[in-house]
Amino acid sequence: MLTTAEIIKKVRELEIKSKKLTRHLFTGEYHSAFKGRGMLFKEVREYQPGDDIRFIDWNVSARFNHPFSKVFEEERELSVMLLVDVSASSLFGTTHARKKDLITEVAAVMAFSAISNNDKVGVLFFSDVIEKFIPPKKGRDHVLYIVRELLTAEPKNKGTRLGNALQRLNNTVRQSSIVFLLSDFLDNDFEDGLKVAGKKHDVIGIKVYDKMDMQLPEAGLIEIEDAENGARSWVDTSDYLVRQQYEAAFFNHTNYCKNIFVRAGCELLHIRTGEDYVKVLQKFFVGRNR
Repeated sequence: MLTTAEIIKKVRELEIKSKKLTRHLFTGEYHSAFKGRGMLFKEVREYQPGDDIRFIDWNVSARFNHPFSKVFEEERELSVMLLVDVSASSLFGTTHARKKDLITEVAAVMAFSAISNNDKVGVLFFSDVIEKFIPPKKGRDHVLYIVRELLTAEPKNKGTRLGNALQRLNNTVRQSSIVFLLSDFLDNDFEDGLKVAGKKHDVIGIKVYDKMDMQLPEAGLIEIEDAENGARSWVDTSDYLVRQQYEAAFFNHTNYCKNIFVRAGCELLHIRTGEDYVKVLQKFFVGRNR
């Protein structure tokens, strides 16, 4: 567990890094990737050639005996919800960082990107139960509180139930929101919840995985333990067929998740521990702007 001094230091480091990324790499891209919910009336001005005649304000035009057009602007205020998996499997990691560390950093970047764009941001922490819900708000202090919670979250349960998190989102967050679902997705029963969420919210899944989630090392006979249910078993990693089946299971589950997101009309990104997640996010933002 981190000490108070370590938490303060880590929060500050994440704030500096997140602001730098937001300022230099995501400038304009976040804004363009997530459009406002509609158009708001701004003002009336004299009609100019090329103005849409549907927006002529006939009452003002009649009063001044000259055509006037209504001017609208995009409604920019958005709410961003971060659904963060804090189950025991997120504590696994073999390359530079654990999955939890990567999830925390990506969530912090998205939170600071949101407030720099004057959007609200909230968080829902989940395992196989809802661990904590922080309603969307604006402001630096609110985001710093979120980051501290990301760093210090101590879940009561170990399992993963994405369906519970999506159901809570659907029942609690009434306003249409940008939803980032950060998890390793070690669950097979969340399609219905995702379909419902996808109809109301703009849902982007971020599947975080470790290299060893995908490939077993050739290390002989090893004992492995499921972090979420405690089940143990011996695996002969020197057996090529065992390693091949392990890798095939990973890709089968990856394709399963992809298909669920496609059917729900949502998007799914993949980020590996030790990988430059900034490039993945940038590519996503740029792709949305085309």
